[in-house]
Amino acid sequence: MSEASGSAQRARTTLQEAPEPPAGDSEVYRLRLYVAGESPKSLEAFRNLKQLCETHLALRYEIEVVDLLENPRLARGDEIIAIPTLVRQLPAPMRKIIGDLSDTDRVLVGLQLRPTTP
Repeated sequence: MSEASGSAQRARTTLQEAPEPPAGDSEVYRLRLYVAGESPKSLEAFRNLKQLCETHLALRYEIEVVDLLENPRLARGDEIIAIPTLVRQLPAPMRKIIGDLSDTDRVLVGLQLRPTTP
């Protein structure tokens, strides 16, 4: 196993071991982050996503990290054209955000956690 896929596996394991969401709060965000190994932008995107989820989604999220250096064919399913890319799979509709996710307001609007300002 390469160092990059090992990191992605550790990230996936760490985030999916979070406790169950509180009863009555059933909307879970299923997020997939496409990265290219351990590039600086990929690592920054993961750190930013993890912080955003812990701050704004409490225990209502699942993150899967997909390393396209290890599995380039997986990009086809979500039509990934740039990396890093975050795909919100659930709740519907699917949404995509490209970049290192450092613009928190833009990411919150993109995930539909904050309304757009007129």
